[in-house]
Amino acid sequence: MLLVLLAAVFAAVELLPGDAADATADRGAGASELAARRAAMGLDRPLAARFWDWMTGLPTGDLGTTARGEHVTDVLAGPFPNTLLLGVLALGLAIGGALVLGSWATLRPGGRTDRTIDALATTAFALPEFVVSVALLLLLSQWTGWLPAVTLTGPDGAPESWTMLVLPLLALAIPQIGWNTRIVRGALADQAALPHVKAAVLDGLPRRRILTHHMLPGALPAIAAGIATSAGMLLGGAVVVETLFNYPGIGAVLAGAITDRDTPLVAGVVAAAGAAISLLLLLADLVRTTALGERR
Repeated sequence: MLLVLLAAVFAAVELLPGDAADATADRGAGASELAARRAAMGLDRPLAARFWDWMTGLPTGDLGTTARGEHVTDVLAGPFPNTLLLGVLALGLAIGGALVLGSWATLRPGGRTDRTIDALATTAFALPEFVVSVALLLLLSQWTGWLPAVTLTGPDGAPESWTMLVLPLLALAIPQIGWNTRIVRGALADQAALPHVKAAVLDGLPRRRILTHHMLPGALPAIAAGIATSAGMLLGGAVVVETLFNYPGIGAVLAGAITDRDTPLVAGVVAAAGAAISLLLLLADLVRTTALGERR
């Protein structure tokens, strides 16, 4: 899947108007200078050959050289950990919030609480990250002044204060809380219909014990799959959120790379994000396999 995705990235950048030589050349550069730049960058070679050369360096960690002559790994070394930090925190918040809300709704099936949580979860998931970001900026920054609207970067390249993480963190987590709340609620509802859960209810066990000991373990495979899906959505949404809040992550790097038609840098961002998502999908599959094996 990652191989196909990277090939599509190379092809997509190639289809954009202009090329890296045009985008990064000095203003007023002549045709001969542009031709020399294209030759130096290898842009005069077929796309398949350039893609093959880039892929052969990937197993060794060589992501190529940017259009401005920098190593892609050096360009990503600072912002990618910031994006991972934001993504991991948002994923943790999404998991915690979804488990609490989904379990709370399950304990009151069909009631007002269940219906309210379902409506809020559907609304949260339906809102794009940029809409949530603008609403949070207005409410928590412009109108109240509680949190900073933009992220300032310290000497180490990280946000200067933890308060600058709050708005982008919430903007990423809120839609995923909605998505995973519905998954948790649906998985627990399926478990509630099983004979052993009904037997536990008839035995008079407390509802919370039934939830934690009889329903959640069986719902774990479905919940893990939803969490893994959220990981990809979070990294995709991070590009928009980081741009809006001036967060020092890969969002700004990717936007600049597309402007420069910098294929190796765009592919490097995709490769790094794709590797992280693939690892989380693998972990989710292991959790599902383990849970299903214990049930058998």
